[in-house]
Amino acid sequence: MNQFSFVRVALTAVFLAAPLCAQIDLSGNWGAMFSEDQPERIPGPELGDYLGLPINDANRLRADSWSSSRLTMPEQQCRVHVSPYIYRGPTNLRIWEEKDPETQALLGIHVYSQTYEQNRTIWMDNRPHPPEYALHTWMGFSTGKWDGEILTVYTTHIKTGWVRRNGLVESDRATLTEHFIRHGDILTHVSILSDPAYLTEPLIKSQDFNLNTRYNGNWLYPCESVEEVVGRPEGAVPNYLPGENPFLKEYETAHPMVPYEAARGGAETMYPEYRLKLKAMAAAGASAK
Repeated sequence: MNQFSFVRVALTAVFLAAPLCAQIDLSGNWGAMFSEDQPERIPGPELGDYLGLPINDANRLRADSWSSSRLTMPEQQCRVHVSPYIYRGPTNLRIWEEKDPETQALLGIHVYSQTYEQNRTIWMDNRPHPPEYALHTWMGFSTGKWDGEILTVYTTHIKTGWVRRNGLVESDRATLTEHFIRHGDILTHVSILSDPAYLTEPLIKSQDFNLNTRYNGNWLYPCESVEEVVGRPEGAVPNYLPGENPFLKEYETAHPMVPYEAARGGAETMYPEYRLKLKAMAAAGASAK
């Protein structure tokens, strides 16, 4: 064996013995777990509860003006949850890989969400994101890379959608960074939402999924809009003018230990240090009685 043949054999052995990266397989059927933020994810958030969200005044005003009756409009009844929010609800996920048949290189990772029957592709072939004026969709345009055993995904071109289902939204200028982390039969999804229009700081959320090896449940979402409110004038959109929403104080009444100022949200309310301010508010309220 000459020198060049020896080197070639040695390099081939090294290549076959060690993976190119530490990526893992996320494929499978995954069912959502609801032990985290359950009231927000299943029954839905209470009106006027903006606590713990880094919203700005524009987002707060938009939510204050929002009426839940808007969801009765036919064009709103089957409105899809956008990719930064869709993982928060009672959804099932199916994940599978797409590989080049000739080279077996990973081209993309596909994610099907049972909620609204949404298909999403996370491109893994280093393709660029489209220009800013390109079409925005519910799932957006996503590219991914492996950081060790963590799949990191960056998404742009997302339509306007929920931050919280009580009127708080993200704009179509929002971008999303995600981390998919698998530990055996548990898949953790971490989302980091940035929005220059409606958020003053990134909003970080996480949710977990269980691997379902015997799951044969319903993967369809046959949503069909109907006329829920008869006689509504054409073009009318339910809303409240500033200061006229009668439901904003309901949260404070139901949760007297949470001051109204805290329920109004803002980046400050996200951090543990805010508890000190809550104690000061409670003490001031007690002394005023």
